[in-house]
Amino acid sequence: MKEFNINSLVRKNILELQPYISFRDNNEFENPILLDANESPFGEFNRYPDSTQKKLKQKLSEIKNVAADQIAVGNGSDELIDLIIKVFCEPKKDSILMMYPSFAMYGFYASINENKVIKLDLNANFEIVKDDFLKISKDFRSKVFFLCSPNNPTGNSVKDIEFYIKNFNGIVVVDEAYIEFSEERSCVELLEKYPNLIVLQTFSKAWGMAGARVGIAYSSKEIIKLINTVKAPYNVNSLSSNKVIELIDKQENVKQNLESILNEVSWLENEFQLVNCIKKVYPTDANFFLIEFEDLEKVYEKLLEKEILTSKRSPQIPNCIRINVGSREENIQLIEVLKSI
Repeated sequence: MKEFNINSLVRKNILELQPYISFRDNNEFENPILLDANESPFGEFNRYPDSTQKKLKQKLSEIKNVAADQIAVGNGSDELIDLIIKVFCEPKKDSILMMYPSFAMYGFYASINENKVIKLDLNANFEIVKDDFLKISKDFRSKVFFLCSPNNPTGNSVKDIEFYIKNFNGIVVVDEAYIEFSEERSCVELLEKYPNLIVLQTFSKAWGMAGARVGIAYSSKEIIKLINTVKAPYNVNSLSSNKVIELIDKQENVKQNLESILNEVSWLENEFQLVNCIKKVYPTDANFFLIEFEDLEKVYEKLLEKEILTSKRSPQIPNCIRINVGSREENIQLIEVLKSI
């Protein structure tokens, strides 16, 4: 890409915006009497959470080898996606670029912000065609490009991902919600090389904390400062922050769960080969499979009848259902129903 100038990409009103700063969270006290935030003096959770998430960022800094001021914490990755669009995309003027098919929320938040959504169609193997990317980038000059790798709902990782980061004249957001299930290296390692890069990760998938709603953005200090400027003051609650910190301290449990899930991926891959109603199982680097069926509606309704909930992707992806990996007991029930069709 050309010489990177962050200020040329940011909305002017955001550059002029003064962030909310909690005096309490930005100063050190030994035994403070807290009479500054109109809180109740009673109750287990009577105090506002740390608006800067210092402890959590320090933990993440240690395990990711990234400076704490290069980390933003969100109420799930969804909030961070929304904030990134708000920082860089002028409503009714700018556009975002996203892979298609991919995670629908990129387009959802862009539409809320009144930004045009440009879709980069993937080929039959759900890969990006580089010439198509170069042409669409030049024609539309979108401000932000969302790259989901491994991609949801297709399951595959983006090949030669650096090509897209260095050939896009804007902000590239690499969404790594499923990176722990993949053998691909994380783009967090590329932050120093590419100042236009933002990497999103989450505690919802491999870490098993979907109910806590904690997402993370890694980027340059300048971009993280902008994200923190537009976020709500107390966007992540105390319960969620503390639970995630506890989990980071008990990573061995997370590793065991991850290993179990990957074992189930392998088990299911073998079992799917014995299911007659399956037409094709797409390769996956995630904790789910995209599967094409001979008779999608029949399969979907039969699974629903047995209260096995799956994600129907047709007509966006014809005749396909996305099915995520469960426990062995759940996976056995899934296979038994599929074999009965």
